[in-house]
Amino acid sequence: MYYLETEASFDAAHFLAGYDGKCANIHGHRWRVVLTIRGDELADAGPKRGMLVDFGDVKNDLKAEADNLDHSLIIERGSLRQKTLEALQEEGFRVLEFDFRPTAEEFARYFFNRMKARGYEADTVRVYETPNNQAMYRE
Repeated sequence: MYYLETEASFDAAHFLAGYDGKCANIHGHRWRVVLTIRGDELADAGPKRGMLVDFGDVKNDLKAEADNLDHSLIIERGSLRQKTLEALQEEGFRVLEFDFRPTAEEFARYFFNRMKARGYEADTVRVYETPNNQAMYRE
């Protein structure tokens, strides 16, 4: 089995509605996403001979997914009052709503599924909220 790993990062704010600690307040992270893909066979012909996938391709695809979240406020759908959400949007803030609570665990699964949908055989995704704290998802 062959494994390749690449990573991307993005800066975004979030909060955890209903949480009973500091993370209930809006705060930001430099999120780091580490993707590991796997495969049994390397290409045996053509320009990608000897490769599982082209590092440039997987790196660019993961970066594109991370860039979609960059410099935004990530919220769980329904976690803000409608008036608050509208006020933020009227001010021009980029607010992204998801159907899940924006935790590192949920984002690990999110990126796993996004990269799988792009055709990669994802093995694991790790999402770091801080340099010392990470969540990992594997099917």
